[in-house]
Amino acid sequence: MIELYTWGTPNGRKISIMLEELALPYAVHTVDIGKDEQFAADFLAISPNNKIPAIVDPDGPDGRPLALFESGAILQYLAEKHGRLLPAAGAARYEALQWLMFQMGGFGPMLGQAHHFLRYAPETVPYAQKRYHDEALRLYGVLNRRLDGRDYVAGEYGIADIALYPWTARHDWHQVDLSAFPRVRDWFQRVGERPAVRRGMAVPTA
Repeated sequence: MIELYTWGTPNGRKISIMLEELALPYAVHTVDIGKDEQFAADFLAISPNNKIPAIVDPDGPDGRPLALFESGAILQYLAEKHGRLLPAAGAARYEALQWLMFQMGGFGPMLGQAHHFLRYAPETVPYAQKRYHDEALRLYGVLNRRLDGRDYVAGEYGIADIALYPWTARHDWHQVDLSAFPRVRDWFQRVGERPAVRRGMAVPTA
């Protein structure tokens, strides 16, 4: 059984969705980042960058346990190990990986900054609010154009969609109206109707 260390964030929910899609048994260990539990020594032994999510797979490469952090790396590892949700080779594989990297490099970090300055910063910083809100709108526009004529981001449903969905679920935090991005809105509804996505988005329950 995979051990999942997580909290109720977009990055954490990527992995619970993935585990649900693969129908893998897993045990949830909550890491309350509001209480700085990510800095505990036992968690740092698994995730040296003190970030969730992380997993421990007792049946890793060569049958030995594997601890893994960074949500993108975990998604790729699980997809490759189980032969699902990521093409095995060819152009389709790299197309999926580039959109995973789009999420990891932009449609995550930049939206995280929008979260901070629009919702949590102890003081109002108009320059930062405008900068990150404008970037959020730009990124949604990139995704909207990509979804023109496509049901999913990289052809078949896969890890790129799984990575992008939980961040899009906080569009109200980004002060983004999905009606302005109709292809994203339709994709968001389509992905959100998947039973595994619904279950994964509810993790952790406490």
